[in-house]
Amino acid sequence: MEHAMYPESNRDLHRQRQELAPEILAAFREFGAKVFADGALPGKTKELIAVAVAHVTQCPYCIRGHTELALRKGATPQEVMEAIWVASEMRAGAAYAHSNLALDAMNRVAAKQGG
Repeated sequence: MEHAMYPESNRDLHRQRQELAPEILAAFREFGAKVFADGALPGKTKELIAVAVAHVTQCPYCIRGHTELALRKGATPQEVMEAIWVASEMRAGAAYAHSNLALDAMNRVAAKQGG
């Protein structure tokens, strides 16, 4: 991880975050534990979803953390990579779908210019 932009997570930063908002951190941890607990979806599947989402949001901490957790919960490297490919397709698909906005803008400008 590039240290200039993304410092390594460490105990001092964790302690500072906890000191600044302990109740909120506790609630966030409890929420995370409930979200990633086995339910209608098993924890492994939830971690694979998190890997995909982390790639779309481009959070380096989330990518590393959820990849490790997915593997610990039994995901294979192939499953992790497929989750990343799903994220890639969704990101590309969103760019393709949103091209409608640019096409609409081009058509509006052309209509105003009479052409």
